[in-house]
Amino acid sequence: MGHHFRFGIVTLQDVPWETLVKRWKSSEELGFDSAWVADHFANYENPSGSWFDGWTLTAALASQTTRIRIGIISSMPLRNPVVLARQALTLDHVSNGRLDLGVGAGAPGNIDPSYRMTGIENWSPPERVARFREVVHILDQCLRNPETTYKGRYYQLEGAMMAPPPVQKPRPPITIGAMGSSMLRIAARYGDTWNTYGGEFNAPPETILENVKNQAKQVNDYCLKIGRNPNSLRRSLLVWGSEALTVFDSEEAFKEVINRYSQVGFSEFMFFHPDTAPVISSRALKEIAGGIMPELRRLLH
Repeated sequence: MGHHFRFGIVTLQDVPWETLVKRWKSSEELGFDSAWVADHFANYENPSGSWFDGWTLTAALASQTTRIRIGIISSMPLRNPVVLARQALTLDHVSNGRLDLGVGAGAPGNIDPSYRMTGIENWSPPERVARFREVVHILDQCLRNPETTYKGRYYQLEGAMMAPPPVQKPRPPITIGAMGSSMLRIAARYGDTWNTYGGEFNAPPETILENVKNQAKQVNDYCLKIGRNPNSLRRSLLVWGSEALTVFDSEEAFKEVINRYSQVGFSEFMFFHPDTAPVISSRALKEIAGGIMPELRRLLH
């Protein structure tokens, strides 16, 4: 089973609404396959700065576009899983079946100020992973079935009704953000797509690549262990670190990143949106979006 190459843009919601609309519309016009926002209560780097809610924003931006797929990596600690399923169902209809539902376990409290700011519990790593496994199972069941009952250790639901059914069948595709062994197991079992960024932002590209290779091997092993064809799980990379700052500098820089990670099995690449208008309108970016991306997209990885 092969996957066509796909290319996505991540837009952080720390700029005015009008700027976000322009970025999403320009990304659609340039031919990107998907546009994403983050799902944090506040910006880690600037907790007092401007920041919009991810789910509300994604629904609004969906109404401003017509073709590009709509994505958000939901932060598990902020969302009740059944309410999240209802939000996903709604956005799937609002976007006319363009939703990619992402979900991640959320950053720990020493990184994310959301726990202190909102009063939600900062779970231990083992509990966080155990809860995440239940959340993903609940999302999968709620979005597939008109009624779901679930009795887990952390979450219990009785006759949770979901109507109307999603536009996408059997449900919107689920992207699972995972890097550690326990999370990779969950991605192998439940994910349609597995997403990683490899490691610390300041790590050299060689270290990030080695981390990604090790993660990909683990995912393959976990898939085989449960009888799943590893090729049925799409691999998605958030281009990170120094490469995130230079990937659009030239066609050669873009090709180098794609070639490096496609050899490890990755077919979806997500990039942070260039921050300034001169960059987004640069000839290099237009040539990448208009020439290289369509050429790669026609290939099966």
